[in-house]
Amino acid sequence: MNDERNTSPLGDFIRSHRERVSPQQAGLPAGSRRRAKGLRREEVAALCGISPTWLTWIEQGRTQSVSAATLARLADALLLSRAERDYLFNLAGQKNPDDAHLASDPEAQQALALAVGKIDGPAYVLDGLWFVPAWNAQAATLFRGWLDQPEPRHNLLHFMFLHPLAPQLVDDWPTRARRMVAEFRAEISARRDDGEVGALLDGLRRQSGDFDSLWRQQDVQGREGGERAFNHAQLGRVSYQQLTLRLANAPGLKLVMLLSA
Repeated sequence: MNDERNTSPLGDFIRSHRERVSPQQAGLPAGSRRRAKGLRREEVAALCGISPTWLTWIEQGRTQSVSAATLARLADALLLSRAERDYLFNLAGQKNPDDAHLASDPEAQQALALAVGKIDGPAYVLDGLWFVPAWNAQAATLFRGWLDQPEPRHNLLHFMFLHPLAPQLVDDWPTRARRMVAEFRAEISARRDDGEVGALLDGLRRQSGDFDSLWRQQDVQGREGGERAFNHAQLGRVSYQQLTLRLANAPGLKLVMLLSA
């Protein structure tokens, strides 16, 4: 059977886009007497550092052993846009590791910081490692003793497991702590080999026996909303409904809102 026809939706997408890229755009000599439009499969494979056979398997949807790095090189070779890269990774059944690094986009952070200030209720921003680059006055009041302190970088996991205020403030701390670790494991699954992730985890496991014990349990859980209760020294017991939103052009950033229950 003709292998151009024996493809998957992923293969159809790859083939369509390699036909749109000229040799000149890819930095290759145009050559003479080219019958195929765009780039040949062999040329794309060479640009990606893989064999033509391996690229054929990818086009057939056989992506079980394809690394995110290979998919990223393929996206570069095909000159894919941001949305097209996401689509490529989705078709291959993988998360785009670039998502986490988009959290450092200063424009995205500024936009979220402005949005946070307009929310009527505690609200804050989390990046891919759960550092908190922005929060509003209500969040500073709720997390008084943490967010209102001049720390170099505030991190939600550091607060939960290393700050003495957390077990007092967070209602049912053991359940919330277990869930947070499971959610964080799910979120960083595409960044297992990232040095920043490793440094954060090593530090937490070394400094907190609770975190180390929960991390070794291998629990994984999706991030969900629901009731969040706090036992505040000045406000008493307060509860909220948590809503988390991601920014479309920077999915590595999350806007967390605590709305009146």
